[in-house]
Amino acid sequence: MKRLLSVLLVLLVILSFTGCRSRRLPPEAVAAKPVIYLYPEEETEVSVKLVFDGELTSTYPLYENGWTVTAEPDGTLTDKNGREYYCLFWEGVSDAAYDFSTGFTVPGEETAAFLEKALAEIGLTEKEANEFVIYWLPKMEHNAYNMISFQTDVYTDTAALEITPEPDSLLRVFMAWKAVEEPVNLEPQCFEPFTREGFTVVEWGGAEIE
Repeated sequence: MKRLLSVLLVLLVILSFTGCRSRRLPPEAVAAKPVIYLYPEEETEVSVKLVFDGELTSTYPLYENGWTVTAEPDGTLTDKNGREYYCLFWEGVSDAAYDFSTGFTVPGEETAAFLEKALAEIGLTEKEANEFVIYWLPKMEHNAYNMISFQTDVYTDTAALEITPEPDSLLRVFMAWKAVEEPVNLEPQCFEPFTREGFTVVEWGGAEIE
């Protein structure tokens, strides 16, 4: 009997520490649809390499030790074969543990309005934000609530970009989110203003946490 009580006490202690962990969710997610836009001030040959701490599962155009394209000021990209693109696309899986210590809990039906406002504050253009919302909204709007946190170092440290020539302005937007049944009390995030100057590179993507 004493042995059983001792085991139960140890289990209770372990559970109490588990409950005090910060909100870092397990890496059960794909870095989905990061797209990269290039906006040079004049027609420029640009090379982009992704240093990804994980496994790439899809790229377009095909990632062959990097991308090299000719970029126009309006964002049009042309490869060596003359094919045009409006962005560079990649997707992959990694062991990143996304940080939910700050963020938002948004009712599903309010997701579109929330994203429009948040993405404008972060610095996406309406066109870039439209493409972001069109991709993510069908996965989010029918949930009871969505717990959302825009990642910073957790994302950029595991998916670094090496761009030549080096951009004057770089904005990387990565949204980690999880469908939840009840609101979660999170400290709201604040966004620093982003100014587009000179050669500007913008990336957006996200990960759904199961």
